[in-house]
Amino acid sequence: MDLAEGFRNHKDKIVDKWVEYTLSTYTSSSFFIKERDTFANPVGGNIRQALGKLFVLFSKGADSKEYVAPLEQIMSIRSVQEFTPSQAIAPLNAVKHITREVFAADKERSHLIAELYDFEFAVDLALLAAFDIYMNYRERLYQVRMAEVKSGSQILTDSRCPSNMLSENDKGL
Repeated sequence: MDLAEGFRNHKDKIVDKWVEYTLSTYTSSSFFIKERDTFANPVGGNIRQALGKLFVLFSKGADSKEYVAPLEQIMSIRSVQEFTPSQAIAPLNAVKHITREVFAADKERSHLIAELYDFEFAVDLALLAAFDIYMNYRERLYQVRMAEVKSGSQILTDSRCPSNMLSENDKGL
């Protein structure tokens, strides 16, 4: 049995574990993991879809330029949440360990672990690209925030509702 066949046979199991691990990094992880409807759970749906695409790309030895779209799909979500850069990209690395674990549990394919060098190198390249993408999204957020501050629109978006403040003042009188 070769590595490509091992990837084909265990793709769903590996991707499911990878998705579960990634979604477990969220505060509302049980909802993200359980809810499969992409409209009710767009975060979980996008993560599931992007990680599935990435696994296929890693396992077939695709060019690293092909990683950009699914990485952007993930990083666009994680960059607007309360993750540090390392927390945002760390789940991408988990696929290496999950793949080793799944192959080790399969006695017929445990020998394939020694052949995972190219797969793991592809994951490492994707991690570096994900970091760049994450930082680009964070830079965009910063620029938007600065434009809001300069224009004064943050007063509208960040302050409390004026009508609510008036009603609170009336209660105190």
